[in-house]
Amino acid sequence: MFRSSSFYHYSHNHVATSFKSFFFFIPTTLALLTSLFILIYVYSTSIIFTHHHHQHHHKFQPILHLKSSSPNFTLPSPTSHLTTSSHKNDSEFIKSHTFQLGDHILGLGPQSQHGLSPDQSSLKAERSTQKKKKIALSFGSEKFEEKTNVFHDRDIFLEDYKEMNRSFKIYVYPHKKDDPFANVLLPVKTEPGGNYASESYFKKALMKSHFITNDPTEADLFFMPFSIASLRHDRRVGVGGIKDFIRDYVQNIIHKYPYWNRTDGADHFYVACHSIGRSAMDKAPDVKFNAIQVVCSSSYFLSGYIAHKDACLPQIWPRKENLPKLVSSNRRKLAFFAGAANSALRRNLVETWKNDSEIFVHHGRLKTPYADELLGSKFCLHVKGFEVNTARIGDSLYYGCVPVIIADHYDLPFADVLNWKRFSVVVTTLDIPLLKKILKSMVNSGEYLMLQRNVLKVRKHFQWHSPPLELDSFYMVMYELWLRRSSIPILLGDS
Repeated sequence: MFRSSSFYHYSHNHVATSFKSFFFFIPTTLALLTSLFILIYVYSTSIIFTHHHHQHHHKFQPILHLKSSSPNFTLPSPTSHLTTSSHKNDSEFIKSHTFQLGDHILGLGPQSQHGLSPDQSSLKAERSTQKKKKIALSFGSEKFEEKTNVFHDRDIFLEDYKEMNRSFKIYVYPHKKDDPFANVLLPVKTEPGGNYASESYFKKALMKSHFITNDPTEADLFFMPFSIASLRHDRRVGVGGIKDFIRDYVQNIIHKYPYWNRTDGADHFYVACHSIGRSAMDKAPDVKFNAIQVVCSSSYFLSGYIAHKDACLPQIWPRKENLPKLVSSNRRKLAFFAGAANSALRRNLVETWKNDSEIFVHHGRLKTPYADELLGSKFCLHVKGFEVNTARIGDSLYYGCVPVIIADHYDLPFADVLNWKRFSVVVTTLDIPLLKKILKSMVNSGEYLMLQRNVLKVRKHFQWHSPPLELDSFYMVMYELWLRRSSIPILLGDS
């Protein structure tokens, strides 16, 4: 019994062990056979490839021409090398297997010039060099385009500008020619002149433009056409009576027309270039805090001017002559300023640089023509006087001189549209002692040339014309107003 049982257990264990060994041996054998098969396959294919390579090494080296306009292309069949006998020579064969994919030649490696004639090799090398140059330029193109773009976003601006020209409407409060203050409320008959001509130029251009509507129900904005400059010189009003005149004028339109009361004047605007235009609203607080103030003295440091609500009117001296010819190489002076020393900032500028050989600062009367100094200087300094604004920015742009803004808290003209960092230098008033270092670094780095080129691009936006020309000062001011119109239409019946 014991022997039979032992034999049984022995037989069972022996069979089990045999089966385990058998199943372990099968995958091991398969793995070895697979590896052997792979080795044989690799060896055989390498012989075939080597044979093919030696046979045709000098007969087929295709050249790729990359062409971005033809992204879909077909490579030759893998068996195309078998037809080389049908070609009369290697040159024809290479020509027939050239892939037109672009204007550059891409070789297939260090052996890509095999089979090419010396002229072909020279041409290929030249085109490869051109390709490298184009690639290098493409890496910097975005940065270059960014520096040469004077707009914050040119595409958006042009799209909005087109819409503004199509749909923008302004209602002007009507006044007759026999009105006692017709000289203040109607456009001037003569050509505007003087340091504050921008105010008169705008009103003359607006009254003859397609933006005017006689139907107040379709108006986006309402224009109060009083002239601060005319009030200032009117003996019946004068500087001391401007505030009372404005108060009475606003009260009159509030009682005579329903338009002001719908928004408390938020869709109304007036235009003034003289700095007294801002303080003229002291007795009409609704105008100061609700209406749109288009003023030259656009300092957001002082109360009464709100940058996102109000807009800067460029102070531009009127000029009828053609734009001057500009040559950058003749600008031998680093920087120039001339003007009255009517502020602590200007006195500081004159005291700091009065004896310098590269920065020319003058107070009082110039001995040389003002235009010649602007034409002969790389940078022209705009320095705050009584107000942040002067006509010097318009002067410098007109004569192709890069403006340097030294006036803190100045809401620069058309800042919603134009990127002033691309065509001017804006420094703080504390940087006057560092002015020479800042400007010379820009000249040495080549940044000045970029700024000066951009000056020539933007100066058309800082000119008045009669009649107005597209994208000149009038249209740019209109665009600033269009940006500030209400996006919600208000019905005349609303309260």
